[in-house]
Amino acid sequence: MPPLVQTLMDDLPTRPAYILNLRWDVLAWNSAANKLFSFSYHAPERRNMLWLLFTDPAMRQRLSPWEAQVSQMLSSFRRDFARAAQDPAIDELVEELSKVSPEFKQLWKTQEVNAPCQGVRHLYLEGLGEVAFEHTTLTVDEERHLRLVYYAHKGSDSERQVFNEWVVS
Repeated sequence: MPPLVQTLMDDLPTRPAYILNLRWDVLAWNSAANKLFSFSYHAPERRNMLWLLFTDPAMRQRLSPWEAQVSQMLSSFRRDFARAAQDPAIDELVEELSKVSPEFKQLWKTQEVNAPCQGVRHLYLEGLGEVAFEHTTLTVDEERHLRLVYYAHKGSDSERQVFNEWVVS
């Protein structure tokens, strides 16, 4: 992880941001992303966005509605799966998720592929209810396939202020 990328994320204390590779391992994050997704509470080998989406009950509650968002995210993962053809680590992840999650196994069979994840994501935040975020991904290291996933609160100025207070509390 380039140190400057971590500095960039840390300079965004109320804007959740994290780094993914092609396998969707979460390699780094800022405090706002940790508040939303609890990355630091998971063992390093389980800090994988797909693994969390399909096996972590807290993540399931966070995405609102889970079914629609996870389907879209999985179709975006397929694009990366194709780019990483013949990577045994990605194949192993798909195989393991197919064994532990019937939902993953069912959705994986659809073979739908979307463009990169971006747009609006709805997250349920305890004490705030459902909150809308715009999100996008930015390439930070093309050779190593590292991407920064960035979330910006989509609400009014007063709603953003409430979120900012929540995320730093």
